[in-house]
Amino acid sequence: MQIILYDNDLWRVKLFPLALTRPVSNLRVGILTIDEKWSKYFNVPVSFVTEDYLAEKYPLSNVSDNTVLIIRGNILPDEHLCESLRSLKAGEALVSQDEIIAFKTDVADAGTVSSFHIKDLDKKSIKLVHYQESIDRIDYPEDIFKNNGEEIKKDFELLTKGRVSAPLSTTNQVFGDYPIFLEEGVNAEFATFNTSRGPVYLGKSSQVWEGSHIRGPFALGEESTIKMGARIYSNVTIGPYCTVGGELNTSVIWGNSNKGHDGYMGNSVVGEWCNWGADTNNSNMKNNFKDVRLYDYEKKNYRETGLQFCGVIMGDYVRCAINTAFNTGTVVGVSVSIFDVGVPPTFIPDFSWGSKGSFTCYEIEKMFQTSELLFQRRSCKFDEIEKKLLKSVFDLTKNYRNY
Repeated sequence: MQIILYDNDLWRVKLFPLALTRPVSNLRVGILTIDEKWSKYFNVPVSFVTEDYLAEKYPLSNVSDNTVLIIRGNILPDEHLCESLRSLKAGEALVSQDEIIAFKTDVADAGTVSSFHIKDLDKKSIKLVHYQESIDRIDYPEDIFKNNGEEIKKDFELLTKGRVSAPLSTTNQVFGDYPIFLEEGVNAEFATFNTSRGPVYLGKSSQVWEGSHIRGPFALGEESTIKMGARIYSNVTIGPYCTVGGELNTSVIWGNSNKGHDGYMGNSVVGEWCNWGADTNNSNMKNNFKDVRLYDYEKKNYRETGLQFCGVIMGDYVRCAINTAFNTGTVVGVSVSIFDVGVPPTFIPDFSWGSKGSFTCYEIEKMFQTSELLFQRRSCKFDEIEKKLLKSVFDLTKNYRNY
């Protein structure tokens, strides 16, 4: 059986700007991205049906097995759900609250799947299997940090079951009932780990420098670094190849991004290839204690989140100056460069360049020049696939820019 994770605009646009540069199923929540979770649960590779401009980077694999399980890309797996999906027969769909979330089919080739749309399935011609348990899903960006603590716990069990942790240096102090797990090559010295609320996972070759204080549930990605004196509260995920310092709480950084200095990040989601300048902070609660509104790309207006705590939602390729102060409920689009101190607007459109008082369009060729230097610093290649993807995002978001 092969697994294909399926996107369409019915749920993609609700997750902009995070889903502008990747399929919904490539969003990180917990330790793993959604596609990595499905691959681990079923022990098979997964591929994607997504928008044309994303398909070259996130392809649909050739269908080499007659049975394909097609799953909505924003669904978070668990053991019970996976058992129900394994039990499906070809031609059956799993339904939750009258919504099809997965469909198993026999196909002859990938072309049949590439044009597949769950919404077009005729419920009268297929057998519907009703799923009675609750399903965790990512419908809006804030669902990522809301679900992150529980997803860290689930992913921790998935990744560490039956395995033995690498040893933790005796210079560290650990207290609490949940476990701590170190992958190979972790370097952690003179730090404290509080696992009373959840586990702590330290990825391969990651580093935790002296004086850091960390509360679980917490996940640190491969080759990432926690700098000296960092204070990390519960429900935080730092993806791979990041450098992080200061204070973090209930937040997710996808990976390849830096928050290397003091400053507070709370109830936030940050994409890939981002950089927070020194002493950048975000507010995550309004002074009047009312629920927070976030900019909604679908509505082209603000919507109520129903949350009292909500910080920053930040797309890929964002850089901000030292002492930037993000207001409660700020949405920062893909490829934004903020180069002045102070409080920027609560929505900064994709490919914007400027300061709190004035933004202009960030010309894409200039953005490419900067990104090539950024990738060189990480010994990575800023290739033509990435450039074409970003050109598509630039065109797709032009109506949000009024300059």
